[in-house]
Amino acid sequence: MEVLIYLVPLALLLGGLGLAGFLWSLKNGQYDDLDGAAWRAIADDDSPPLF
Repeated sequence: MEVLIYLVPLALLLGGLGLAGFLWSLKNGQYDDLDGAAWRAIADDDSPPLF
């Protein structure tokens, strides 16, 4: 039970970091064009690769 003294704050800290990262990605527009990436993945690209 003494390990909970370390695990509970660690879990709250990691959850807070995940939430902060998600909010940062929302603020920077990472989720603005969800359909565009899906269509680019299946688009037929006729040009040969450059490398």
